[in-house]
Amino acid sequence: MLAAMGISTMLVLIGWTDMVTYFLSVLAIIITGIVLIQGYRDTAALHAKLDEILLALRETRNDLVGLEHEDPQKISAVIAELEDRAKQLSEAPTAG
Repeated sequence: MLAAMGISTMLVLIGWTDMVTYFLSVLAIIITGIVLIQGYRDTAALHAKLDEILLALRETRNDLVGLEHEDPQKISAVIAELEDRAKQLSEAPTAG
């Protein structure tokens, strides 16, 4: 990294500012792509783990498996439904 910074500085000093700008822009695009790919892999792995939990617990609704592939409107509707159910459960009197 330090070598790249030194080379970039020298190139700017000799008048190759456009070349340095181009190089840094391409490098930024490549790094952004790598970060996005890694983020996608992390998210996909997380969804697979959550799907496994849903399938392992008999009390869960297995229709939620794969929800991340649905339209955003359907996902929002399911989230709203789950929040309503959670609120109703928290407000229900407990036996004891």
